[in-house]
Amino acid sequence: MSAPDAGGESTRDREPVLRVRGLRKAYGERLVLDDVDLDVHAGDVVCLIGSSGSGKSTLLRCLDLLEPVDDGTIHLDGVEITDPAVDERAVRRRIGMVFQAYNLFPHLTVLENCTLAPRHAHGVRRREARDRALGLLERFGLAGHADQHPDRLSGGQQQRAAVVRALCTRPELLLLDEITAALDPELVGEVLDIVRDLAAGGTTMVLATHEMSFAREVATTVCFLEGGRILEQGPPARMFSDPTHERTRSFLKRVLAP
Repeated sequence: MSAPDAGGESTRDREPVLRVRGLRKAYGERLVLDDVDLDVHAGDVVCLIGSSGSGKSTLLRCLDLLEPVDDGTIHLDGVEITDPAVDERAVRRRIGMVFQAYNLFPHLTVLENCTLAPRHAHGVRRREARDRALGLLERFGLAGHADQHPDRLSGGQQQRAAVVRALCTRPELLLLDEITAALDPELVGEVLDIVRDLAAGGTTMVLATHEMSFAREVATTVCFLEGGRILEQGPPARMFSDPTHERTRSFLKRVLAP
């Protein structure tokens, strides 16, 4: 249970920032998401774990409306964003997404990458967008690389820049899709440090990850996906020490084996 705020109200008593009900998604005959339910409250860090192909990335892409859903609903701050009448671009302005492949524009500098969306999608003035980006780049150790192009940065630096770019739009919800998967092992830590910092600052996040020790450390909720379904979810202390579902136990035994 979350601690009460200054007014005495628990954050768990409030409407969730994100509410997913009965979400289904198929590619042809292949069912990728099957009746997914999920609540995410303000300040939550929800870690999606499971084998490759279990539906983690597809779920994140559906939450950002990058993939149309076949059935079910997604509500953001109480408004159904899966309603066909919803302006998808307006919804995406409220959600930040970071991919494992960085997706930085190679012809733009790091600073230009970070100011593009605030200026052109959010109407932020050039000076304000620049100041906001430079502040975040400094916070995450990239101030000295602001005027460089992405190909001059290491993989870890590029991924940190991608996170900063997402944060520059001040999203209500941040989605992270296996952001360490493409990194060399020695670069993983520097990217995870950013997520730790964001979690400590109260950023609301849903992330797919294979980093089990990291999920145990930062998550408020861990969801185990199998065959497009959330088979089990709960606080990390219980999920990693005493999972109730046999498939969860089998998966964790395999990935946590020394």
